[in-house]
Amino acid sequence: MHIEHLSLTNFRNYARLELSLPQQPIVLYGENAQGKTSILEALYYLATSRSPYTTSDRQLIHWRTEDDPIPFARLAADVNNRESATQRLEITLLMDKSGPVPRFKKTIKLNGVEKRVMDVVGLLTVVLFLPQDLALVEGSPSERRRFMDTTLTQVNRDYLEALDNYEKILPQRNALLRRISERQSSRKELAFWDEQLAHAGAAVIAGRQTFLRELEELAQRNHDDLTGRTETLTLKYQPSFVPTAEANGQMSFNLLGLDLHRELTAEQIEPQFLQQLEAEQNESIMRGVTLSGPHRDELRIFINERDCGLYGSRGQARTAVLALKLAELSWMRDHLGEWPILLLDEVVAELDRKRRAYLLDRLDGIAQTLVTTTELEIFTSDFLERAQVYEVIAGQISEKATP
Repeated sequence: MHIEHLSLTNFRNYARLELSLPQQPIVLYGENAQGKTSILEALYYLATSRSPYTTSDRQLIHWRTEDDPIPFARLAADVNNRESATQRLEITLLMDKSGPVPRFKKTIKLNGVEKRVMDVVGLLTVVLFLPQDLALVEGSPSERRRFMDTTLTQVNRDYLEALDNYEKILPQRNALLRRISERQSSRKELAFWDEQLAHAGAAVIAGRQTFLRELEELAQRNHDDLTGRTETLTLKYQPSFVPTAEANGQMSFNLLGLDLHRELTAEQIEPQFLQQLEAEQNESIMRGVTLSGPHRDELRIFINERDCGLYGSRGQARTAVLALKLAELSWMRDHLGEWPILLLDEVVAELDRKRRAYLLDRLDGIAQTLVTTTELEIFTSDFLERAQVYEVIAGQISEKATP
């Protein structure tokens, strides 16, 4: 997979940008707040239709357009992948202020034809590596759920559809629970929403389980290399309820429940999820929220059978995250048949010499890679000679001779 050209209009601090991207490693160099990260954000947004840095798409539109009749931003990329010749992927963000209430609209086009998000799944895929990815070990469960969902939705259209449905159904069920609590609706209305939620949620749980089983094997290889086989990395998926192999809610040492080694299908999980929703119905009504489901799932990372988030050192956490992100890259390659685009935002400077060398040696030449940095000195001269270095100053990009 290769991005040939990136075009930005009114995106972040870029009023206008036209940038051709070579296949060699690309280093975006400059001081902070100059626009380096915005390039990575644009590519990530084109791939996922979401920003990794903000939940408000409005913030992506250049601030100078605020007084325009219709503020807008446009992102476009010419993408080459193994499935087809160059295709143009374009997203337009538009704020319509003509009515009494401003309306925000997002439009996705492929080769000029309007598409849905799921219609362009897999056309452009990325892996983003950030210094704050330590949250995968030390942060909240939502960070780890986002990691699973971002990877899976770029590769698996069925998973994307199931997650999208789940995220639409969940707030409607929660609203109904509150109305029932206030005696404004009947319990009988829950049956429809429970069935819908269980169907979508079971597909999400099954997808996450399969993903983690495959990811763990890849991550363990990386972790073995980084630690000289002195430590063992394992992943433990902890859904908010545990469906069992016998589908009777009972677990034994001989019949493990939902783990990474005894895989359950969505069809096996769905009736058990539905039973769980019915069993906790009274408490859910009292609290006004759905108590079980993928929105409450957890992923824990263990080193030598000890929870790294609770007992691991900072160094162990960094090694585990590096192993996971490289595994994510390989997992996507295995499922897509080609390498995704790799985006490294100030990551290299955060790594010690050993991890930095391992990362650059593993990545050099296998995938189109964009790296941001404020310090060129952290790279070896050999790497810089093979790379294309761009200097970014106040939203302006120019080629820079390597030192």
